[in-house]
Amino acid sequence: MSARELHCDTCEGVVLFEAPPCGDGHGADCPELACTGCGTAVLVVTHLSRPARRPARRANHRRAA
Repeated sequence: MSARELHCDTCEGVVLFEAPPCGDGHGADCPELACTGCGTAVLVVTHLSRPARRPARRANHRRAA
């Protein structure tokens, strides 16, 4: 994902976005892209993980003594 064409809101059109040097070690798969026209940065999310499901809570039943 080193370069791709996306819509830039600042440039108001489709422009080439490139990945700047990545300090996080993502290399070509870095989710951070910058518009080659104006420099606006975007974060591209390609996969969303679902949050872990918590088990249903059981009602706390007490016996009357």
